[in-house]
Amino acid sequence: MECRFSLVRYVPDAVKNEFVNIGVVVEGGGARAVRFTRDWSRVRCLHPDADTALLESLEEEMRTAAGNDLEKPLWEMLDESFSSSVQISESKACLAESLAAEVEELLQLHVEAAPQLVPRRGVARGRTALVRKMRGEFERAGVWPLLRKRISAAAYTRAGDPLQIDCGYRPSGMVRMFHAVSLESDTDVAKVLAYTLPQLIEGVTRVEKATLELTAIVEPRREIAEDEETLARYGFNVGVMERAGLRVLTSNDLERVAQTAREELRV
Repeated sequence: MECRFSLVRYVPDAVKNEFVNIGVVVEGGGARAVRFTRDWSRVRCLHPDADTALLESLEEEMRTAAGNDLEKPLWEMLDESFSSSVQISESKACLAESLAAEVEELLQLHVEAAPQLVPRRGVARGRTALVRKMRGEFERAGVWPLLRKRISAAAYTRAGDPLQIDCGYRPSGMVRMFHAVSLESDTDVAKVLAYTLPQLIEGVTRVEKATLELTAIVEPRREIAEDEETLARYGFNVGVMERAGLRVLTSNDLERVAQTAREELRV
């Protein structure tokens, strides 16, 4: 059948306009297929601090949108959440036996089979490092595909709330959510979570008919710079979150957290 395909591109710097192809969209026969890469090494070569969990969640959003509204232009989907950092190429014609087969073939041709790049120097720090470790532990426990990602707080608080919780799941009678908070670089997030928690609790009770446990994942204290000001800020923000009712754990606790999720989700 006659189809058209477009490439999804990650463009971290709009000025340099360097990009990496991260996915393929094929449209034909009144349907749309979306497929993203599973190997984010090329993205990290271009942008070591890229939030790949956020990019991965875009595939799920686009698939959902494709099933619900085929009339919505692709660029609108991307612009709503990612502005210019994720772009869609001009569409090109192709012939396909099926959308599923074609999207896989085009992914291998235009996304996966790319020249090997040498990673730029630099070690991920702050929130990026925390998100990577959190995802890594959930993946090792075999539960990452079962978790909700980028949970919109607006679904529980009020329209327009920009906060998106990294991930979560629902065991019986409870919703567990997890959010990475770097107390080295994103200290204001601690106050945002503390302020939002009561509204989230009320909203989860109303919408999900369940209780909420929100966990902030932070760096271990020993990984924070040891100057007096930074240590004081670390302690202050942990206190702010705990007094508000958040559970605060460090990245060293993530293996245990992931194993608990494995047990509760019965994997």
